[in-house]
Amino acid sequence: MGNEFFSVSFSGRIVLVGFGAIAQGVAPLLFRHFGLTPEQIVILTADNEGIDEARAYGLDHRIQPLTRENYREVLGPLLGPGDFLLNLAVNVSSVALIGLCRARGALYLDACIEPWAGGYTDPALSPSARSNYALREQARALHVPQGPTAVLTHGANPGWVSHFVKQALLDIARDCGIATDVPTERAAWARLARRLSIRAIHIAERDWQRAEPGKRAGEFVNTWSVDGFVGEGCQPAELGWGSHEKRLPPDGRRHGYGCEAAIYLERPGAATRVRSWTPLAGPFHAFLITHGEAISIADYLTVGSGTTPEYRPTVHYAYHPCDDAVLSIHELAGREWRTQPHKRILRDEIVAGVDELGVLLMGHPRGAYWLGSRVSAAQARQLAPYNSATVIQVAAGVVAGLAWAIRNPARGVVEPEEMPHDELIALCRPYLGEVVGAYAGWNPLEGRADFFPQDIDPDDPWQFRNFRV
Repeated sequence: MGNEFFSVSFSGRIVLVGFGAIAQGVAPLLFRHFGLTPEQIVILTADNEGIDEARAYGLDHRIQPLTRENYREVLGPLLGPGDFLLNLAVNVSSVALIGLCRARGALYLDACIEPWAGGYTDPALSPSARSNYALREQARALHVPQGPTAVLTHGANPGWVSHFVKQALLDIARDCGIATDVPTERAAWARLARRLSIRAIHIAERDWQRAEPGKRAGEFVNTWSVDGFVGEGCQPAELGWGSHEKRLPPDGRRHGYGCEAAIYLERPGAATRVRSWTPLAGPFHAFLITHGEAISIADYLTVGSGTTPEYRPTVHYAYHPCDDAVLSIHELAGREWRTQPHKRILRDEIVAGVDELGVLLMGHPRGAYWLGSRVSAAQARQLAPYNSATVIQVAAGVVAGLAWAIRNPARGVVEPEEMPHDELIALCRPYLGEVVGAYAGWNPLEGRADFFPQDIDPDDPWQFRNFRV
């Protein structure tokens, strides 16, 4: 994997929807990699967030909230064939924007499939209807072969973590002495995962960044979007559901439509904890926050179909945010999931720490293998302005996906798993700091205290019930 900055020529217009922490981190990279002038970029936001940063680059920053009633009128004149809509906003429907881009001949990328405002928390909707599973099914239904490329969910996670899953499968096969060609299509990747006996895959992240001042009462503090984190934290916990699982969780439910690769729990992700592992942290407790990659990776690695496939791993996100964000979640829960009156995204006030983000593949002959990125806050600042360790990892996936879409402009709706993993890793690599692969003998039954009765399966450590706290 190289570590050189890439260059892609782009002569069209980029319309940036949203200019929060992630978009601000992406902005300097647009100039670095795509040879853009300020006149080629238009920013649309719901408020004045990022206006000073936009002005520093001479960018056209327009305060124009997008709604289901006005998005065509506002965006239509800005988009034509060969232009690019980069959606990094919350509360703006990805499905609606993809449809508009297809009609206008424009390219599209987002880092998360978003609904219109209220779509995550509307009590009139069932938990299934509020899920990432439902949003993914709607977005994938828009696929038209040879249509304008629309890249779904290509940040860090979801995003480049899907490429790291493929690389991790190849690493494990090599280290176990299992000869294999590099798969070139979905079925072959699924067969390789089954051959290696991969039972569970975590997107395992521990954010160690620390800020001064720390969290104050009545404040939600985070190293990336507060609204984005609260939104997904209040969605139902979701996970790809493996073929080795013996029983559904008591609060687990199937969707009853679509690919059936995932289930949801009847509780918010920010109130659901699981055991996981990273090299720096060792064993830790994390939040099972819903993420699109939990569904798309599980679906991609399925042999068979439906609710009883021949093979599928259990896949989910296991997230320990920075300590101030953990305190913010506890306060949010105490407020019955009503957001605190004050929000703060940490950037300049971060004084130390790294974000350790990777994929943890478990069940193979060597136990568990973590492959991922470690970036410090200091490294992120050296790499590009307006970035924290968390933001630079997401920005890497955004600009890499944007470059791939420009080079491949007629692929229709595409998920990370459908993109070439080696090419995308190479594009992301300059921003991922130290890339680490580490084996562990850990499993979720290791060292469990027996002070109280526990709902465990001692015969199969890789059952989801053993991971759940």
